[in-house]
Amino acid sequence: MPELPEVEVVRAGLSPAVSGAVITAVEVFDERSLKRHSPLEGAFDALLEGRTILGAGRRGKFLWFPLGDSAGPAGAQALVTHLGMSGQVLLRTPGVEEDGLLRIRLHIEHPVQGEFWVNFVDQRIFGSMAVDRLVPTADGQPGGYFGEVLASGASAASDDSAASAALVPSQVAHIARDPLDPAFDEALFFAALGRKRTGIKRALLDQTLISGIGNIYADEALWAARLHYEHPADRLTRPRMRELLAEVRLVLGKALAEGGTSFDAQYVNVNGASGYFSHSLNAYGQQGKPCPRCGTPLVREAFMNRSSHLCPRCQRRPRAPRATPAPAPPAT
Repeated sequence: MPELPEVEVVRAGLSPAVSGAVITAVEVFDERSLKRHSPLEGAFDALLEGRTILGAGRRGKFLWFPLGDSAGPAGAQALVTHLGMSGQVLLRTPGVEEDGLLRIRLHIEHPVQGEFWVNFVDQRIFGSMAVDRLVPTADGQPGGYFGEVLASGASAASDDSAASAALVPSQVAHIARDPLDPAFDEALFFAALGRKRTGIKRALLDQTLISGIGNIYADEALWAARLHYEHPADRLTRPRMRELLAEVRLVLGKALAEGGTSFDAQYVNVNGASGYFSHSLNAYGQQGKPCPRCGTPLVREAFMNRSSHLCPRCQRRPRAPRATPAPAPPAT
């Protein structure tokens, strides 16, 4: 499943192409890709046609595109996109039919770049598009990462687009901020992590605690921090929490610089190109190979219907806490 770096690569590729563009037409080829669109909001195509896209934002693995020219009583709205396991958002030249498994197509007209298509392609149909209402953020900070302009609160294509930065789609409001979000609150995260009575990897995968991290980058960050995936989150000291968060950010940053992680043709950027971080993985998918740090063969273990990859020497399984002796019975 695409994680934060893969989704951010798509957002960054779409942003200059769609910001300020008008949606002139919408084609839905598979209604299953609208499973998260509520008919109470109105018809998907009618809500989009004629609207201006004000920017491209992201929180964790969710993308959204605030819409101008509000249609009807729904108020501020956005086009929300989730890639699921195999979704792709591709920029295409009009008239060039080159994408199989096409589910939705947006016809876009940009005032400078002209006309093009935005194709939503999805093999497994776990991804989706939906028009959703925008609600105020709980902390009053920008709803997510919109690039340097909107993330900083500066003016953008219009006053509406700057205001939309302090809003978040209702479908995304429960998702925690991701560690690359400028508004990510470290103290709040550390306090919540200290209350988690689970293994640390389960905590990292909890999108209501910290978003954007999936199996690949959790394994990579835990390897870098020398932590076993079952290490209790509530037993981490504050310095170890800071170290782990630093490694998470470092791993995500490196993956972003290399365009994300691609193992097959399912994950590509908006131009159809693959990412190259798979060549830099230290733990994930490297079972049987020597640990880059100590040379011990890496192992793969079952974890939550998936796998964890680790070094059994560098990332030792945590010891069980000592049992508290039962109090002595009162004297009779």
